[in-house]
Amino acid sequence: MRHTRMASLMAVGAVAAFLSAPTPATALSTADPTAARQKLRWQRCDTDSPAAFQCATLQVPLDYGDPGGKKIDIAVSRLKASSAAERRGVLLLNPGGPGGPGLNLPVDPVVSLSGKVRRQYDLIGFDPRGVGRSSPVSCGLTEGEQDLERPYKAETFAKDVEWARTVADKCRTEAGDTLRHLTTRNTARDMDVIRAVLGEKKISYLGFSYGTYLGAVYTQMFPRRTDRFVLDSATDPARYGRGMFQAMAERADPAFTRWTEWTARRHTTYELGTTPAEVRKAFWDLVAQADRTPIAQGGTFFTGDAIRAQRAMFSRVEKAATWVAELKKTAEGRKPAPSGTPGQAPSSLPPASGRDVPPDNEAASAWAVLCADTRTSWPSDPEQYRRDAIRDKARYPLSGDLDSSIKPCAFWKPGSEPRTTVNNQVPALILQNEWDPATPPAGGQAMHRALRGSRMVTVAGGEGHIVNGTNSCADMSATVYLTTGRLPAQDLTCHAPAG
Repeated sequence: MRHTRMASLMAVGAVAAFLSAPTPATALSTADPTAARQKLRWQRCDTDSPAAFQCATLQVPLDYGDPGGKKIDIAVSRLKASSAAERRGVLLLNPGGPGGPGLNLPVDPVVSLSGKVRRQYDLIGFDPRGVGRSSPVSCGLTEGEQDLERPYKAETFAKDVEWARTVADKCRTEAGDTLRHLTTRNTARDMDVIRAVLGEKKISYLGFSYGTYLGAVYTQMFPRRTDRFVLDSATDPARYGRGMFQAMAERADPAFTRWTEWTARRHTTYELGTTPAEVRKAFWDLVAQADRTPIAQGGTFFTGDAIRAQRAMFSRVEKAATWVAELKKTAEGRKPAPSGTPGQAPSSLPPASGRDVPPDNEAASAWAVLCADTRTSWPSDPEQYRRDAIRDKARYPLSGDLDSSIKPCAFWKPGSEPRTTVNNQVPALILQNEWDPATPPAGGQAMHRALRGSRMVTVAGGEGHIVNGTNSCADMSATVYLTTGRLPAQDLTCHAPAG
């Protein structure tokens, strides 16, 4: 899952046992003893960025169990605190994903941070291992092979199984043994190397979507090095993996129902129906028509399945109503159709950042991390996916089959370690929109229960994925926590503006 509000933040984090006894896997920690002795050579990131925005590269072990073995690069950026007198430390930023590049986050204008925060923290961006400029991984995937939106149909299921197997096989062939080390736990270790190289005793952190899971894993592994962590749009750490996809389908249908109610009250504007039932019928009639003859819109010919694949849009009622109304006009011949090529909706994957980055890097790195982390949550039998897709399409008509059908993780090899169990008392602040389509509120609540020292801020009526910059009440809570260390005395409900 990605931060859908900025090109550099992609569309999917936890905190763990405080001072718990280390497991053998945890004991690897920051295993490279030379980490703190690395000297970063800071230089201007590029000519299009402010001169104060600097980049450097450090090295970390590919395998922390073999710290003297192969090294990989981690690209890091820094925007220094604007007040040397007020500076208190570093704030690491992560956009989500997995597979999202984060090098440019300190200067990305869509990352909303108050002047108080910017005065107190060096903002630190980085491309996670295997991503962007950090020894980017590639599987040699074609554009079509990067498309994960594959609705269940009996006649195409065998091709979908072959697609999933092909992606896994290509990644295994192209990336070899690297894949098993592209895990969240190793990225957390890389974050701790960044901390050590910067000379900091602790780090603070702002992570979005999947970045909440990454942040939580860091606190699980390094509780004494965790300062102030803000987790924006949290995923359920226990469902991270296949369950994460299925949670999106579970939330999509209630969001769709809310959209039909909102749109019916505005029939004079959108002309989709005067009752929720009429709006619902208008939508499904449009899907059926597009299944017969794809509808051209925005340079793309939308099939019915491609319309359903826009499920995340329905958490933003006005945006969805506008789009469906325009699509309906085009289908009825009331609006000229733009030129385009037949096919499904455009992929949600924007181009990876940085020079010399393989075109499939974000897709390849996303599958690498997700599958290595959660291989045991994915059945190996394709027939299980068939049964689940049929069941979930009946349960959640909008996208149940899209989210439960087969994915490359079914054929992946396990990562180098078991996944992390999140269960601790490390303080953290969790921010959550009520109508988040990618990381639903139930996931945020589950993260809150796992992080027993956390507080949760819920934006009632909040739409879309990612809270940052969309609600002044929630933003103020994050600012207060980051600048004073004070969490809300109790869980807090903010309210989205009435629409």
